[in-house]
Amino acid sequence: MAFQDFVPAKGLFGSDFVGLKHFIYMIHLPDIGKIIRNTLVIALGKILLGTVMAIAFSILLNEIRIKFLKKTVQTVVYLPHFLSWVVLASVVVNLFSLDGSVNQLLAGFGLDKINFLGSNQTFQGLIIGTDVWKEFGYSSVVYLAAITSIDPGLHEAAAIDGASWWKRVWNVTIPGMLPIILLMAAMNLTGILSAGFDQIYNLYSPIVYETGDVLDTYVYRIGLVGRQYSFGAAVGLCRSAVGMILLLTANGVTKKMTGQKIF
Repeated sequence: MAFQDFVPAKGLFGSDFVGLKHFIYMIHLPDIGKIIRNTLVIALGKILLGTVMAIAFSILLNEIRIKFLKKTVQTVVYLPHFLSWVVLASVVVNLFSLDGSVNQLLAGFGLDKINFLGSNQTFQGLIIGTDVWKEFGYSSVVYLAAITSIDPGLHEAAAIDGASWWKRVWNVTIPGMLPIILLMAAMNLTGILSAGFDQIYNLYSPIVYETGDVLDTYVYRIGLVGRQYSFGAAVGLCRSAVGMILLLTANGVTKKMTGQKIF
């Protein structure tokens, strides 16, 4: 379809073949650079901040010795992962709209209200922050499993040598988690050109297209709403190709560094 002028009435085999027409058109679009930049900024922000938060939370959670409290905290943090953005978007809007709870709190302290959902200066940060809040609990389960597999004797030996808690974390816990961290990072790289369609679609508006429009939302508007099916397929094909290249590269690097690989 990406190499055709696809017409639904003619079908896949009846539509005219046009070669690289849609790919050339995509390269020359004036907005394509901005859209790719938005996609990379949002996706990388989610990956980096989400990974750091998940690692930090799993380390701190592992320090809780009361079993009931540990499971309760883990469940509460883990729960948002199972909620759809269709549901969570209404929660975010109620919290961060101009009349929402956050702005009412700011006004109570005598501060100016912030248009989180309608400002190009704050929208990307809101998207990254809310996604990290939703997903870091799920990722922390994997890192917590990696922590429990580390030999406790290493921590005991470090403690006997006088190492503080922070030094034990830095020199024992994190190196022990490193293979899993690299594997998770490699898997996340495949979605680097997919900044989260469902989240952004439910939160953005034309006012914040400048910083909130990403490849997925652009393909939806142009390919489906605008009925340019072949052009949408061409953009999607390029995104998938880049994701495959990144996955293969990350898989090779991970195997070389840790001796483990995804496939």
